[in-house]
Amino acid sequence: MVTSAPSSVTVVVAVRDGEGAVGATDALGMALEMAAAPSDVQVVLIGREPATAAATLAEEGFADVAMRLVHAADFAPGAWSEGLRAAPVITDADVVLLPGSADGRDLAPRLAAALQRPLLAGVLALDGERAVLPRASGHALAETRVTLPVVATCQAGIGTAPRDAVGDPVPAEQLDGVSIGTDAARRDAEVLGVDDADAATMDLAEAPFILGVGAGLGSPEAVDALNEVAEALDASVGATRVVTDEGWVPHERQIGTTGVVVDPRTYVAFGISGAVQHTSGLGAPDHVISVNTDPHCPMMQLSDLAIVADAPAVVEELRRRLTATKTAAEAREGTVATDGTTDADAPDARNEEAV
Repeated sequence: MVTSAPSSVTVVVAVRDGEGAVGATDALGMALEMAAAPSDVQVVLIGREPATAAATLAEEGFADVAMRLVHAADFAPGAWSEGLRAAPVITDADVVLLPGSADGRDLAPRLAAALQRPLLAGVLALDGERAVLPRASGHALAETRVTLPVVATCQAGIGTAPRDAVGDPVPAEQLDGVSIGTDAARRDAEVLGVDDADAATMDLAEAPFILGVGAGLGSPEAVDALNEVAEALDASVGATRVVTDEGWVPHERQIGTTGVVVDPRTYVAFGISGAVQHTSGLGAPDHVISVNTDPHCPMMQLSDLAIVADAPAVVEELRRRLTATKTAAEAREGTVATDGTTDADAPDARNEEAV
């Protein structure tokens, strides 16, 4: 319960090619909870194509929140923090809040240093007097007193419930007076290239497609098969605490109150009963699929598609079919021979016979 609302909250969202940072809706939801009214909240979207990201946020129920656009080149947290430090929308805000994404965690401490404000990292709740933060790798919560103004990042996966705008739509506007100069850019490392994220190792909090491992898979061998399925589908693998305690999946891939809070677009649960300690860490996926022999377990009730079947058998069948599909695709493309030719380069035996 908010005991003392900040007079103003500004949410800063880094944008890459029109896509806002993971957790932008979480940060906006938290900002609206701590503020007395939506009019006390503003959003600064900075990066490439910020108008596209603003339109997406408006469609997700935040059309009544004032959005300010800053066009900038490639992500440069040092330069961006220097450019934003003098903007009134930043300096006048009691709380400057950023998503707990990789970009948000990079930009927030630099912005805090530029503004000479304390930084609260990964907050779960925040108002004008107190903040709740995870400690001991998320196994404990600590409440601390807050003296405004502050810069903070919020934990990804919280506050993701759909929202309906409560006021009239506010058109997005350009934010004047922000200059990202070349001198400030010297504060950042030179980006030589950006690799695509590896689904097998990427932060689960940012994974869009997750296959969940439950105790119902029954063995580490079944988990190995699921890892093959995940690789073929370019999906990440998460797990329940029972599974990580067994050592079948590393603890850093655990989803739930004592693990990672996620918010994928699609979540497929294999042999997961759906205990609240696990489901409370799922966020609000667009699509949930569950495979379980118990049609009445909580996970099946939460699913858009509930498949009553033996989870290990389904995983094995998926592995078999995906392997067969891959093999057939490789056969169509042709196998490279030792001399560098492919099946497509080989002469057609039937044509030779015809000649």
